[in-house]
Amino acid sequence: MAQIDLATDALVGDWLSLPDVAGRLGIPAGRVKQLLRDRKLLAVTRPEGTVAVPAAFLDGHHIVKGLPGTLTLLFDCGFDELEALRWLFTADESLPGTPIAAICRHRATEVNRRAQALAF
Repeated sequence: MAQIDLATDALVGDWLSLPDVAGRLGIPAGRVKQLLRDRKLLAVTRPEGTVAVPAAFLDGHHIVKGLPGTLTLLFDCGFDELEALRWLFTADESLPGTPIAAICRHRATEVNRRAQALAF
């Protein structure tokens, strides 16, 4: 798990601990760790040493639809965890807003097109 810097920590804003993620998804903590290993979710070590997942990655009791595919695409394009996190939470005026906000608005296909363009 990557150690996050203060700037990226502030960029993301709201975070959930792994037990909080498990509670919100209604699954055991071990299953959350499996989701992280499978790269369906992304967690980092925050500056104070806690491991956390961006709160924006969850929609109620579910992982945001389209997020796992976008994460896979970013990792396949060569992004590491911190680069993927920064990209997802950095404003893109052509969307408008951030890629994660667009994914939450069910625009993952458009976000994935932009991510694929980064690889070329």
